[in-house]
Amino acid sequence: MSKYKMAEANNRIIPVEDKIFGINQKAKEMAAREGADKVVNATIGSLLDDDGNLVILSSVVEVLKNLTPNDYADYAPIAGTPDFIKAIKKAAFGRFVPKSYTETVATPGGTGAIRNTIQNYSKRGDQVLTSDWYWSPYSTIAQDIERSIATYTLFDEEGRFHVASFESKIKELLSKQDGLVILLNTPAHNPTGYSLTLEDWDKIIKVVKAAAAEDSKKITLLIDVAYLDYAGDEEEHRKFFPLLDDFPANILVVVSYSLSKSYTMYGMRSGAMICMTREKEIAEEFKTVCGFSSRGTWSNCNRAAMATLSNIYADEALLAKVTHERQDYCKMLVERGHTFAKAAKEAGLKTVPFEAGFFVTVPCENADAVGLALQKEGIFTVPVGKGLRVSVASISEEKCRLLPPIILEAINTVNS
Repeated sequence: MSKYKMAEANNRIIPVEDKIFGINQKAKEMAAREGADKVVNATIGSLLDDDGNLVILSSVVEVLKNLTPNDYADYAPIAGTPDFIKAIKKAAFGRFVPKSYTETVATPGGTGAIRNTIQNYSKRGDQVLTSDWYWSPYSTIAQDIERSIATYTLFDEEGRFHVASFESKIKELLSKQDGLVILLNTPAHNPTGYSLTLEDWDKIIKVVKAAAAEDSKKITLLIDVAYLDYAGDEEEHRKFFPLLDDFPANILVVVSYSLSKSYTMYGMRSGAMICMTREKEIAEEFKTVCGFSSRGTWSNCNRAAMATLSNIYADEALLAKVTHERQDYCKMLVERGHTFAKAAKEAGLKTVPFEAGFFVTVPCENADAVGLALQKEGIFTVPVGKGLRVSVASISEEKCRLLPPIILEAINTVNS
């Protein structure tokens, strides 16, 4: 073993491998060794059909195949092509177009939007606030740029949004920091599948406005809408956007929108960050600073993905075709999630409140040990702190029906 460690930790806790991809690899290895029928791989954050094949929207593939060489070979502007910027605002907001000033910067998926927001709207050493159930890369992103994650309790005892915990944690952090980035993942939250209701939003807005009443404090509300188009009714889940138009100038809204799920372009790494603010100068500043960060990290983004989205939104018939195809898969996904939730209830397996999306979460003690016990049975899930994340996006409805009693047995065995 070398006596040297050349890399600097820089206050980061760096695992040997990414947990989610590591468990997924174990599932693949078992499937290759013992047969795919012996494995239930419920780790993947991609939508698969009942045969385990990646769902790819054929209508989007058709657009990709018709791109010109310049569409995929030329550099794109740092902030994105003009047509892409127009198209992605339509994709994100639908008919609920903000009255606020908005600016857009292209990013490599939603991850880039999260990274750029934390980098530009918090200071080194700051804590970023999100819920106690959260997508683990939030912490990775924060650590890598010398921040950390703080959490509030997402659910109260009745399974509703815990506004008191949310408010308390904001007050605590703003007593130590001049600014605060608050990261909300909705609708179809990863990993729980919960969607904030309009009533939840009213409470959140009231709390955030009160916290920013002091002029010296700044709040950035970062909304990760990665699963927006797989949360059910597309219009219903966009109704919260107009509620965000009435913030004072020291509250900035940033929407993180990804093409990965909505347009099944996971590997093309395309998305955008879109700001909402009442002041034009703040919107212009957003574009400047986030463009600077983009240039200093990935430079510019995938032009082919930009051209694909632009072409879809330039043709009403094509947009309708893409939307219809996606809605069929969304229906399949919702049915899987509800089947799992129903089977869990019948088996007596507790789940975190679920509405829709790629994942259902099962709270349990000793989640890592339970996960390992399930792996011996050929069932692969992802331990997420206080429970197990089950990807209903990657398994059939029949497997969603069969899994809950098996998971319950493993929990009881490990914790007996």
